[in-house]
Amino acid sequence: LVQLVESGGGSVQAGGSLRLSCAVSGRTRSANCRAWFRQAPGKEREGVAAIYTGNGRTYVPRSMKGRFTISQDNAINTVYLQMNSLQPEDTAMYYCAADEGGEGCRPEVVASDFGYWGQGTQVTVSS
Repeated sequence: LVQLVESGGGSVQAGGSLRLSCAVSGRTRSANCRAWFRQAPGKEREGVAAIYTGNGRTYVPRSMKGRFTISQDNAINTVYLQMNSLQPEDTAMYYCAADEGGEGCRPEVVASDFGYWGQGTQVTVSS
């Protein structure tokens, strides 16, 4: 099993930044693709970015390019999401996810590829 715990969410004004963290524990070696997703009320969960632990290659859907950066610290099994120039439409619950087969690490970053999920951390951006 793989456990994921997110932190770092909160409330910011438009134009601000936040960095989310995701602590990964359990079968960390097999959880080699890790990603961030978000879900706003009434909307589908959408991929924000993914990272392959082996080589650090990142995958960002076209709609997310520019303001979100995923990174990792393998020494402490933590994945980060740096979010800049936040806008009210970025308000959502942000989830960390892990995939044991690596298939999730592709440009589209699709939720169905990921089998392990954290509880989420809320990000609220006010105008």
